[in-house]
Amino acid sequence: QIQSSDFAFAARREDGTVVTWGLPDAGGDSSQVQGQLRDVREIHGSSLAFAAVLENGSVVTWGDPEWGGDSRHVQHKLRNVQQVQAARA
Repeated sequence: QIQSSDFAFAARREDGTVVTWGLPDAGGDSSQVQGQLRDVREIHGSSLAFAAVLENGSVVTWGDPEWGGDSRHVQHKLRNVQQVQAARA
């Protein structure tokens, strides 16, 4: 599975890990959350950020904070998530 933001790509590998590339501020740099990107079920891209749903139902986000790349304030609510939908400007 490959998803894109406006300026970056994220690919879910067969082993459930994620590879990202492109403009770092648009989600092309996932190094800050790379350790959490294991057992990824699906990825969705917004204009400048990505969200990954893990097999355990938690969500990992990265990219521009103003476009959804920072979910720290709602992380405690992102449990048992079935699906995520991203919006684009």
